[in-house]
Amino acid sequence: MTAVLFGSLALLFLINVPIALALGIASSAALLYKGNIPLLVVAQRMFTGTDSFPLMAIPFFMLAGALMDTGGISRRLVRFANSLVGHIPGGLAHVAALSAMFFAAVSGSGAATTAAIGSMLIPALLNKGYRKDFAVCLLGASGPIGIIIPPSIPFVLYGVSAGVSIGKLFLAGIVPGIMMGIGIMIVNYIYAKKEGYQPEKRATASEVFSAFIDAFPALLMPLIILGGILGGIFTPTEAAVVAVVYGLLVGVFAYRELKWQHLSNVLTASAISTGVVMLLLAIASTFGWIMTSEQIPQKIAAGLLSISNNPYVILLIINILLLIIGTFMETTPALILLVPVLYPVIMKMGIDPIHFGVVMVTNLAIGMLTPPLGLCLFVSCNIADAKMSEVMKPILPFLAATVTVLMLVTYFPQLSLWLPNLLIK
Repeated sequence: MTAVLFGSLALLFLINVPIALALGIASSAALLYKGNIPLLVVAQRMFTGTDSFPLMAIPFFMLAGALMDTGGISRRLVRFANSLVGHIPGGLAHVAALSAMFFAAVSGSGAATTAAIGSMLIPALLNKGYRKDFAVCLLGASGPIGIIIPPSIPFVLYGVSAGVSIGKLFLAGIVPGIMMGIGIMIVNYIYAKKEGYQPEKRATASEVFSAFIDAFPALLMPLIILGGILGGIFTPTEAAVVAVVYGLLVGVFAYRELKWQHLSNVLTASAISTGVVMLLLAIASTFGWIMTSEQIPQKIAAGLLSISNNPYVILLIINILLLIIGTFMETTPALILLVPVLYPVIMKMGIDPIHFGVVMVTNLAIGMLTPPLGLCLFVSCNIADAKMSEVMKPILPFLAATVTVLMLVTYFPQLSLWLPNLLIK
């Protein structure tokens, strides 16, 4: 049954069948081969897999991000970032990285962060004389920060799959997300010095203050979300609803850029995105149930533990595995498939599941900028009308910076754990 399950899945992947359909067909094929389990189980597991209160956070966070983006938040965050770091050599490139960090705190999506910030800053970078391949790689590398800094949809998925606190995961992602942004800014600085790019004019204190006040309603949203969760006012799922209401109020009344006629497009786009994720979750639930019944996670855990019983070695192996998988599989299906497989391994090794969640999401975030899939890099290429082949070499310094951050986060757990341990007892 295991051979049929994975053999048919590999074959379906090779012929480019969509991941959700591939999982469903492979699961059905395995059940038919087994012979004594009715296909009705597929429908039952699909329902059970999505019958979860925490999963309701996904559509609401998606909707909140879409509302804030449509409501004029991107331009204000870029202006504030420019007032802070525009005067540093390579200033506009630093603005891109810092803007992505700010926007990550309201979007929860890497692709949305790349699209929102890149649509403004890639043309601006090109007008300032920056090379197209550098601009594409910069925004492709900055976008994945959107799934590390909270709110993060992948952290919600991991929290549900692993049964751990989503609030702790949100807090644990803050420092690694900031570190990744700083790593990208270091690459920017070196590149700017080498190419002789001039910084922007230094903003005055009054200009910084004005930009801050203008961006303050947007910057307040992550504080409301995290503050409400930490204060016990609402759960992470309820926080997503609060974010939607807040995003609507800010866009309509504070910034006055979100018009009622925009809502149909915003709701439609959010519903489509949610439908894709939830369908994948539903079908993957059947796939996971078959793996569990066949004790596949336990066998994989035993196989890894037979290589070494050193947690550092196991984490290195898992990192390499995830980095490879991230090059050809998107974040959501990778999490759904791999958390049930890897979770028993890290528990046997005594690795903190919150720390591992950050390591796993950071790995898959890097996958969003690695060809051939590289979702954020693909979005950035589309904005700049560039080919993926043009950025294979220029992306390497950004990959080196992000992988360095990954290694630091992996082998120094307190980088991610000190904040949740400090604020949540």
